[in-house]
Amino acid sequence: MIVIDNYNASSVAASRPSFARSLHAMRSAFPTSPPSAVAGRSLRPGRRATLMFLLALLPVLLPVLSIMTSAMAQQRNPLQTIGETVAERDSAHYRFERFRVSSADGTRTWRIHLGIPRSEPPANGWPAFWMLDGNAALIEFDDALLADLAARPLPQVLVFVGYDNALRIDSAQRSRDYTPQLTPQAQRAEAAHPLTGGADAFLELIERDIRMQIARRVRTDPARQTLWGHSLGGLFALHGLFTRPGAFHTYVAGSPSMWWQDGYMVAQAERFASHNAGRPARVLIHLGAAERAGDRGRRDLADPRVVAHLARLQSVPPDAAMRLAQRLAKLPGIEAGYREFGGLGHGPMFRASLMAALHAVAGVADRSATPRPAAAGDASP
Repeated sequence: MIVIDNYNASSVAASRPSFARSLHAMRSAFPTSPPSAVAGRSLRPGRRATLMFLLALLPVLLPVLSIMTSAMAQQRNPLQTIGETVAERDSAHYRFERFRVSSADGTRTWRIHLGIPRSEPPANGWPAFWMLDGNAALIEFDDALLADLAARPLPQVLVFVGYDNALRIDSAQRSRDYTPQLTPQAQRAEAAHPLTGGADAFLELIERDIRMQIARRVRTDPARQTLWGHSLGGLFALHGLFTRPGAFHTYVAGSPSMWWQDGYMVAQAERFASHNAGRPARVLIHLGAAERAGDRGRRDLADPRVVAHLARLQSVPPDAAMRLAQRLAKLPGIEAGYREFGGLGHGPMFRASLMAALHAVAGVADRSATPRPAAAGDASP
């Protein structure tokens, strides 16, 4: 099913904190010297060895760093933090619990907020709606939405999978968790400095650790599980479908990063088509019309990483997401749909896709054309 929305994009505009303060803070934290300051300066042996080592690493690290800079280039304020959310406020409709899961070596920690309906659970357990970038997803909820969800015949358990900090979006950690491990260069970089390629490990963490912790707190129906993600999170949702189609029943990819590794998802979809063997799944793909049209919006074209990212977007056709949905819809057992949102670019698609997914999966009113709740916490610097 192909759906094209044509509402006024200005209706979803929300106030954004100034990026200038964050940029100034980043530049202050990492001062640089002009070329004239180092011209003709001789290097000590130790520094010369360090420089040669870093230069040798460049061919390995550049492919990895390009993914991270692409992710950051899409954010207007990568240092934006969240304040109080529905998880900290009393609700007559949902109770919230919070727990943490750590990596085996103890170096990384994920924070999961769990929204549990206050009504009696069904015999098979509640359906569960999982959200990547959990911190960012939390601030899109208000009590009116919780009330709408709780009033459904089968309310959803809400699973917000985030990181153990106050950042709305943690670019570095999501770049690692939401991207598959692919090229030999990326594999060598992962061994030397694990910045990307952790999607399979993150899927394993979800299945082995996070699900176990949820089961200790609430019973969910394993046949009614939804995974939603935006951008690289959308890429991860598709990767989960293609590599572990039984992990969830519904996969929602909002503005998926189809450009990643020159259209890797297109090739992976063909492999999935050859090996799925009719396993049932529901797939929803969302995209903003401005994204498909290549609208650059208010981008800083003087920023090399922004220019590089815009060039990277050209590695796949602008309608690649729609073509993917059409291809998946032809597969036995797969129910696939594509929805395009008139006038919206990549950033506003976060909320639009999340609200549209809740509408499609949980049956609540469609809030995809509404702005973020005024009471949503925003403690941006």
